[in-house]
Amino acid sequence: MTKQLADNYEDVTVFGLEDDAEAEMLALQKECTFIWSNKEGWPVGVIMSYVFRDGKFWLTASSQRARMSAVKRDPRVCIVVTSTGTEMGANRTVTYKGTCKLLDDRATKDWFYRELAQTIRPDDAEAADLFEKFLDSPRRLVMEVTPTQRIGYDGRKMGKATREWMEAQKSGETGGAHPEGDA
Repeated sequence: MTKQLADNYEDVTVFGLEDDAEAEMLALQKECTFIWSNKEGWPVGVIMSYVFRDGKFWLTASSQRARMSAVKRDPRVCIVVTSTGTEMGANRTVTYKGTCKLLDDRATKDWFYRELAQTIRPDDAEAADLFEKFLDSPRRLVMEVTPTQRIGYDGRKMGKATREWMEAQKSGETGGAHPEGDA
């Protein structure tokens, strides 16, 4: 972060989330925001539990939910995952644009319901078994989201760059690093 810029945060793309931090966050976090477009084209989102496996997000909902008919109409969706609520602390996030397929086959349901139940209730096998049983309902579908674009952000990097820039300003240095870094 060497290039001095104007005094603002216009471009925060230089504060990207590293691959290892992303992998850790996806493993620790259990919830995401799932976003789709309704009939009128408005973006709508809900918090959902997920499993991240083989580079894809796996979620579930009953087929009568509005998001399911919306995905049938337009499979373009978005998933946002943050580090908030995990041992990583707050201020890291990654957004994925992607496409969603709705699956109803028994093989997918069998592995996914078990894995989701164990993800949600890792320390209580009895509760996980009960949750898995409740998931297996007649109208429930599995959602397979394949990411097509990733946008990561690490606010810790921005905070560090800001502190360094402020220290440089206090000491009268010129040409020091700006909070935006090498934008």
